[in-house]
Amino acid sequence: MKRKLITILLCISVISTMLVGCGTKTTTSPSSSGNSTGKKIGVAMPTKDLQRWNQDGANMKKSLEEAGYEVDLQYANNDISTQVSQIENMITSGCDALVIASIDGGSLGTVLAEAKNKNLPVIAYDRLIMGTDAVSYYATFDNYMVGTIQGNYIVDKLDLENQAGPFNIELFTGSPDDNNARFFFGGAMDVLNPYIESGKLNVVSGQKEFEEVATLNWSTEEAQKRMENLITAYYADGTKLDVVLSSNDSCAIGISNALVNAGYTKDNFPVLTGQDCDITSVKNILAGTQSMSIFKDTRTLASKVVEMVNQIMKGEKVSVNDEKTYDNGTGIIPTYLCEPVFADVNNYKELLIDSGYYTEDQLK
Repeated sequence: MKRKLITILLCISVISTMLVGCGTKTTTSPSSSGNSTGKKIGVAMPTKDLQRWNQDGANMKKSLEEAGYEVDLQYANNDISTQVSQIENMITSGCDALVIASIDGGSLGTVLAEAKNKNLPVIAYDRLIMGTDAVSYYATFDNYMVGTIQGNYIVDKLDLENQAGPFNIELFTGSPDDNNARFFFGGAMDVLNPYIESGKLNVVSGQKEFEEVATLNWSTEEAQKRMENLITAYYADGTKLDVVLSSNDSCAIGISNALVNAGYTKDNFPVLTGQDCDITSVKNILAGTQSMSIFKDTRTLASKVVEMVNQIMKGEKVSVNDEKTYDNGTGIIPTYLCEPVFADVNNYKELLIDSGYYTEDQLK
C-alpha cells in the first residue's frame, strides 16, 4: 500500500513539473510575444493627408513587424511641434532606433540631440534631416534622378531635339523646407535649361527660380491657386500652354484642377509631370489630364530600411551606395538610394497593377 502511494505521489510530481515547464515556455516564446528581437523602433511620418505617407508608414510598420520589431508609428499632421513631441516620446519610451520622415528638415536638431545622448541610431527616411550630427543614415530614392526623368520625359514628349518650338512652359516644385524639392527641381532644370536658353522652351510667366515656383507643404490648394493666377495673367488671351513641370502629384492634382476648370480637355491638355503615383493622379493619367508620374515603390524603400535597421541592431556594417552626395550641414550622411521609374498610360498596368501595388478596382 505504501509503495503504491509513493508511486502516485511521484506521478503527480512529474506531471506538475511538466505543467510548470510548459507554462514557462509559453510565456517566454518569441512568437507569443510577437517580438522576436526585443527591440522597439520609432517611425515618425509627416502627415496622413498625402496618400504616399500613409503607404510609406503602413509598409514600414508591416515590414518591421514581420522582422520581429515592436513599432511605434506616429503621424504629425504636418505640424512641426507635434512631430518634435512625438519623437521626444519615442526617445523616452525606450525606442532602440528612430526612422524619421521630417516635416521640416531643419527643425529637429534639439530633439535629436537627446537621441544622440542616448546613442539611438537615426535613419532619415526619404527627406534628409539637416543641421544635426545625430543622423546616422539616410534612405531615399535618387531625388536628382527623379527630376532628370521628369525633364527627359518633357524633352521626349515635345520632341525637343527635332522640333523648333517655341513651346510654352510653366514650372512648379515642392516645399522650400523640404530638401528633396531642390534635388527634384535641380535635376529637371539641368535637363530643361539648355532648351530654355536656346528658346525652344519659353517660360511665359518668367518665373524660373526655385523660390518663385516652390509650393509650401506641397499643397494641392496652393498649386491650384497659383496655376489659376498664371492662366488669368498669361493664358486668358488664348496663348497656348504646352507643358507644366510639376515635381509631385499633390501639386499636379491642383494644376490639373485649375486647367480643367479653365476649359482644357484631354485633346489640348499640356504635358504635365508628377511623382508618387497617387491614385488620383493615376486616374488623371488614364483620363488624359496628367501625363506621367514618377513611381517610387514604397515597398522597396521600406524593405531597405528594415535591412538597415537589422544591420544596425546586430552591429553589422550598414549597406549604403552613396557616401558623397548628401551633406546635411554637419557632414556627409551615408545614404542608400533606390532607383525611381516613371509610369504613364503605356506602362502603368505593368508597374502598378501587375506588381500588386494597386488593384484595377482602385483605379476605376
